[in-house]
Amino acid sequence: MTSNVIPLVTFIGKSNSGKTTLLVRLIPELKKKGYKVATIKHTHHNVVIDKEGKDSWKHRQAGADMTVLLSGTQMSYVKNLPEEPPLELIRDKYVNDVDIVLAEGFKTCDMPKIWVFRAGNSPSIINKRDNLIAVASDEKAELDVPWFHLDDIQSLADFIEERFLKKG
Repeated sequence: MTSNVIPLVTFIGKSNSGKTTLLVRLIPELKKKGYKVATIKHTHHNVVIDKEGKDSWKHRQAGADMTVLLSGTQMSYVKNLPEEPPLELIRDKYVNDVDIVLAEGFKTCDMPKIWVFRAGNSPSIINKRDNLIAVASDEKAELDVPWFHLDDIQSLADFIEERFLKKG
């Protein structure tokens, strides 16, 4: 890694394929190796972060374009956007002080992807032109990229470390 751009890897797959479970197991492995990890989760659902009636909600209702809620050692950030920004812009503008960003979703972005699937849940095949760098599944995938069993978190962490985090 020679630039200051934080490496970003997306984990894609159908709903209930195991993406979140995989990330929740992968993050501690990368942390044990000494890395700082950020995550970005994409959802197609309308998530209400700022609860109606709360002071921060009232601020936004009054016209604030951005609200930051600080509580001790945690901070929430809510900003109205005209449209969904590209993943790279979110990383570059809002993520800092970490070694890697692991994103869940964002299957149409132009970033390195790890396809997560379960044999009974994901009939469609992803192909190499989709920036596919690896597959994590419960069944061996016959694709021209490394394959990791969903339970082999250590090997997947080693792969990510070698490909994105090793200096030099």
